[in-house]
Amino acid sequence: MLKCMWLFSITMVLFLQHLHVAVSLSYNAPTTADLSHDMQKLALFQFKLGLSINTSASNPEDCVSWGTPSHPKTMNWSMSSDYCTWDGVLCNQVTGDVIGLDLTCSQLAGAIPSNTTLSQLSSLQYLAFGFNDLHGVFPEDIFHLPNLKQLSLVFNSNLTVILPKVKWGSSSSLQMLNFRQTNLCGGVPDSIGYLESLTTLSLSDCNLFGPNPRSIGNLTQLTQLDLSSNHFSGLFPSWLGNLTQLVLLNLIDNSITGPLPSKQAALCLPNLKILYLSNNLLNGTVPSWLFHCPSLGILNIGHNEFTGQLSEIISSRSALKIFSCNSNLLYGTIPQSFFELVNITSLDLSSNNFSGVLDVDRFSHLVYLDKLDLSHNSLLVTFTSTVMLPPEFYWLGLSSCKITKFPHFLRSLENLAYLDLSNNRISGDIPQWIESVGRNSLYYLNLSQNSLTGSLEHLPWNNLKYLDLQSNMLKGSLSDSLCNVSSLDVLNLSHNNFSGVLPTCARSLNYSLTVFDLRMNNIGGSLPSTLSNFRKLRSLNLHGNKLEGTIPLSFAEFSYLEVIDLGSNQMKDTFPQWLENLQNLQVLILKSNKFHGIINRTSRIEHPFPSLRIIDLSDNEFSGPLPAKYFKNFKGMMNAEVNKMKRSYMGNSYYSDTVSMVIKGIEIEFVRILTVFTTIDLSRNKFEGEIPEYIGNLKSLRSLNLSHNHISGHIPSLIGKLSMLESLDLSSNQLQGIIPQQLTSLNFLSRLNLSQNNRRGHIPEGAQFNTFENDSYTGNLRLCGSPLSKKCKREIIETQHEEDGDNDYFFSGFTWEAVVIGYGSGVVLGFVVGYVMLKVGQTKWITDIIARELGVKVKIIEIRRFL
Repeated sequence: MLKCMWLFSITMVLFLQHLHVAVSLSYNAPTTADLSHDMQKLALFQFKLGLSINTSASNPEDCVSWGTPSHPKTMNWSMSSDYCTWDGVLCNQVTGDVIGLDLTCSQLAGAIPSNTTLSQLSSLQYLAFGFNDLHGVFPEDIFHLPNLKQLSLVFNSNLTVILPKVKWGSSSSLQMLNFRQTNLCGGVPDSIGYLESLTTLSLSDCNLFGPNPRSIGNLTQLTQLDLSSNHFSGLFPSWLGNLTQLVLLNLIDNSITGPLPSKQAALCLPNLKILYLSNNLLNGTVPSWLFHCPSLGILNIGHNEFTGQLSEIISSRSALKIFSCNSNLLYGTIPQSFFELVNITSLDLSSNNFSGVLDVDRFSHLVYLDKLDLSHNSLLVTFTSTVMLPPEFYWLGLSSCKITKFPHFLRSLENLAYLDLSNNRISGDIPQWIESVGRNSLYYLNLSQNSLTGSLEHLPWNNLKYLDLQSNMLKGSLSDSLCNVSSLDVLNLSHNNFSGVLPTCARSLNYSLTVFDLRMNNIGGSLPSTLSNFRKLRSLNLHGNKLEGTIPLSFAEFSYLEVIDLGSNQMKDTFPQWLENLQNLQVLILKSNKFHGIINRTSRIEHPFPSLRIIDLSDNEFSGPLPAKYFKNFKGMMNAEVNKMKRSYMGNSYYSDTVSMVIKGIEIEFVRILTVFTTIDLSRNKFEGEIPEYIGNLKSLRSLNLSHNHISGHIPSLIGKLSMLESLDLSSNQLQGIIPQQLTSLNFLSRLNLSQNNRRGHIPEGAQFNTFENDSYTGNLRLCGSPLSKKCKREIIETQHEEDGDNDYFFSGFTWEAVVIGYGSGVVLGFVVGYVMLKVGQTKWITDIIARELGVKVKIIEIRRFL
């Protein structure tokens, strides 16, 4: 989290330097405005009237990080006052013309019309609309304002920007464009190459695809270029060598492939100070010239596919202060020259395959070093009794370093903020002196996956935001002192031996806890209703304990809750219907308890569980019909375009939600939950009745398990529309009829279980159905065809007319009696038609005629010979 904040802060500081240049614009030489002062006032006021003010349109926390508090700047604009005194309006002090409009974080909502009056303000030099919920299409005329120098539209994710395809009217004046987190429709046109004065360009997180736009290579005055968080692909862009004035280059989080240029001149630009290349698909070895660029002080190549060994470098020629190569495929020993980078402040070598024995004492003489991360390698990290790290040291990552005891030098690190000693071999109690480590600064502490014993007595609680002690042997009860830690954000105590009951915390503090993970312990008793005092909880995981009783009604107050897992406990309750109103709930797991009763067929709200993607109610005692109303409203499972979405996981940069589910017949612990994963598991209950047709609308469903119930009726053919379905288990029910041919269109289906039902007829053939074995169909005595050994004989089977959409049938069976009754006005014709139908087997044409005449839908009965 700190790394992300740090990267964000550096980039923002550089951009803010340009944003605040607008203040000096008021002293520029006078300009000739096309509009009188009265008309300029009217133009501004009309612009104001076109937008509304919504207090939630500007996130206060985001605005504070940007340096501009959220408040409605246009609220007090009045035609009776001087427009140059209006909040956010900047005027030329000589001419009185409007030259700047800064409405950043102004709580504005709405669409700016294409004929906006702002385009009439020809003296405008500075425009900023960042951090509002603007939507619609940004007016193209703004790009043709003749004096426009700076334009910022940052963080308006619903705003569409279409850049002009022809030369812009502002091409000779524009110096800064920042479109971060807007929707840049139509990509980057060649016309951007005419912006000869542009020095700052940010197209970060603008949903851009394809190769990096070559036309940017014409912008030779650029000092800052940010193309991060898009979908750019292809080889590393060669045109970057043209941008000799670049100070900052950010290509983080794209799909750029191939090696870096082998020649130093290709990217070793004379003024380049900051280079971000992380989260791409770059490969090959890391060229040594990267460390010899004359000005390069910050280099991040993490999260790529670089391989090989790091070369020895000439440390005296390196200007590096910050270097990160984490999460690559690098191996070998760490070069000796890296311990001689005397100016280095931050070194992150984590998540590679570096090997050898490394004594921390080798870093002692790097007096400016304040961050070191060696985690997740093949290193054996040791430390002598004389190790002393610099006093300003704040970040230490030594996860998976084969450490057997707590490093003693931690006692001297008074400013330590981040400490990760997870996945080592540390045993025994947590030492008492640990509570003095970073007493007023430690916010992140990870001691998980060790062999720690004892209790939570001596932890440095003061400023902790993140505490992970999972997978140890800690025991005892949870102290009520947890109730006094108002700063804690993530608490993970899972997979230990804690017992007792959950603490009862009063509402006296403003708790910030968002993650509470106590799965796989021995916590008993009931859920305290006061748990809802942690109102910011996003994830509550109490899976695998000994909890009893009911779910408190107060849980309906968890308005931020995304994950609730109460599975594998001893709770006895009816279905908690009040949870259906939680707008953000995505994961609901109540499996393996004693929940019972009918899930109400009606809902208290119009759209229950609007975001739910994972629901597991298996192994309980629910009865009655399946919850059709919920199936109808599971909006979170209806996105047919999920495969086109960017891969992401629930949680954030420092914590991933974890759940255990049965998928394809195997219990799996998902250490991270993909945001596109969807599943319904209602197995091992007492549900009855038919499968609702609504289930065919859940287009993004990956797994459906309704096995071991009392479900009857037919398999809805609409299940064949669930194009993402990978696992379907309807076994051990009372389902009847044929297996719909439509199921063969499920191209991703890798597991099918229809066993122990009353299915009959021919097993469909084709596509995935050709891969399923006998165990998918056992216990259906009237099924025949491959892969079963039973061949299909002459028999009557039911098939449905292609246009038949319901269960109203003209014929429920075809017999000679039906012919007589059906054709009472012509017995002879009836017998003749009946004979032809039975002899030839051509029923469709005659039933179509009868249906049209009688105005009914017909379910026909075919007599076929199966060989």
